[in-house]
Amino acid sequence: MKDWGSMLSRLFVLLAVLALAACTQQPNAGSGSVQPTAAEGGGEAGETIVVYTTLYPLYYVAERIAGEHAEVKNVVPAGVEPHDFEPTARDIVAMSNAQIFIYNGAGFEQWIEKAVEGMDQGKTVIVNATEGLELLPASGDDHEHGDEKGHAAEEENAHEEEHAHEEEHAHEEDHNHDHGLFDPHVWLDPILVKQQAEKIKEALIQVDESHRDDYQRNYNALAADLDALDQEFRELAAKAKRKEFVVSHSAFGYLAHRYGLTQTAISGVSPTDEPSPAELKELVEHVNEHQIEYILFETLASPKVAEVIARETGARTGTLNPLEGLTEEEQRSGKDYLSIMRENLETLRLALGVEEK
Repeated sequence: MKDWGSMLSRLFVLLAVLALAACTQQPNAGSGSVQPTAAEGGGEAGETIVVYTTLYPLYYVAERIAGEHAEVKNVVPAGVEPHDFEPTARDIVAMSNAQIFIYNGAGFEQWIEKAVEGMDQGKTVIVNATEGLELLPASGDDHEHGDEKGHAAEEENAHEEEHAHEEEHAHEEDHNHDHGLFDPHVWLDPILVKQQAEKIKEALIQVDESHRDDYQRNYNALAADLDALDQEFRELAAKAKRKEFVVSHSAFGYLAHRYGLTQTAISGVSPTDEPSPAELKELVEHVNEHQIEYILFETLASPKVAEVIARETGARTGTLNPLEGLTEEEQRSGKDYLSIMRENLETLRLALGVEEK
């Protein structure tokens, strides 16, 4: 009987070890959990650099520049609205073991402080991709005008993150996804993306000087693509019969500002903010008064408010993608930053009354 009890005890321990191993190998698909690779502490370190990003456009840029020399991972899974994403403790551990960690900043990632504060900056190069960029204010006004003069003054990164921390606590109280002082959606301006790309290139060179020429060459190719995209949007804006477009949330201020356009947003900087009945009435009147023909909603957020306004005004609907993340279908079909931005360009061609090519 004593031997039988000992056997059961050993069996129980074996099953517990196997269960723990299974948990280690299986990510939580709904949480965005990421797995450590050999280079992240999961085994003997290899030569491949591990890079983590917090936003799809940053993932795209990092992958283009790094090429075969890095494994790039985006912590937010496909199909997940990044405004609502919160990393698990496991995610934060995995990110802190990477050689390069890239985040957007400007208050976009409400959770960024707890991720960064635990990182060893002697081991991980941390890139705030909006630091030093000219940022637009996150105005409470839904109308973002492309011809307004001046940008918000540049602030120290510490000040931005302090404010983001304050806003995070406010979010816990009232579920309002306020980003704080600045509009963080810089990636919808190809010229600002090019500036972010340069920061990422420099981080890769800092970590891996031996492949400097490859990183520079890949950056140059990406920069040329972004310049070509910028030129296409300039040509579109020059031909536009109207300069205003109506969107579901205020994500397109940088695009409007760059090309002399005006966005009118149904909700605020976050897609989860909804207009009050009075604001909704005002928007319907605005659409009718300005004879706006298209109401543009996006891929990862609910289109219900945009559809209500379209129904009340007789306007048609279309999709303008804020590129905060890819849907699973977009990922399967091989779409990327450039292809989706060109889809946005074609949507704006209709909304702004630009004649076919």
